Amino acid sequence: MRLLVVEDEPKMNALLVKQLTDAHYTVDSCLDGSDALDYLAGAEYDALVLDIMLPGISGLEILRRMRRAGDTTPVLLLTAKDSVEDRVGGLDSGADDYLVKPFALDELLARLRVMLRRRSGSVSDLFRVADLEVDCAKHTVSRAGQPISLSSREFAILEYLIRNAGVVLSREKIGQHIWNYDYEGGSSVVDVYIRYLRKKLDDGFDKKLIHTVRGAGYVLREEE
Repeated sequence: MRLLVVEDEPKMNALLVKQLTDAHYTVDSCLDGSDALDYLAGAEYDALVLDIMLPGISGLEILRRMRRAGDTTPVLLLTAKDSVEDRVGGLDSGADDYLVKPFALDELLARLRVMLRRRSGSVSDLFRVADLEVDCAKHTVSRAGQPISLSSREFAILEYLIRNAGVVLSREKIGQHIWNYDYEGGSSVVDVYIRYLRKKLDDGFDKKLIHTVRGAGYVLREEE
């Protein structure tokens, strides 16, 4: 899942990027509000970690512009202000959640998981399609009860597919949600990773779960 971190304090920004990357998220980051708007205009994100106090354009103003434009990307606000008035103001501006500095990383990760579950309409981090089971919190995968080892990138693509089970996803859309701005490859790399996943998930099983929709992309679903 691809995140955007907007935090103006360089050390905190770098720490958040490292910790979120270690937690298997794909992360872009910037230090001010103007750059944040450029990032949002150029890519799709699964969630946004947004500091309120930013140079130039404030986090709240970024949030208001997103919501006015119909952008429903989940937003977790970060702030040093902890008054009820501040929290209410942030939530009323369209934030999905609110975290006061200093905070524990585990709490940040838990709140992100909750926001992503809400967006996918799930009540847990455990997803199942047929006999395939993916635990997005524990980063484990099994099929027919047998554990399957995936690389970080393979897991990221599978997570995106299973969170959108039954939805046809284009190569471009998969790429946008899995790689950040530093990535210089093309959409054909998605095909390579889909082949890796098919070999690990579908080979040896009569019922195939990853399907190609010609001219459109890929879909994870159980065929009747």
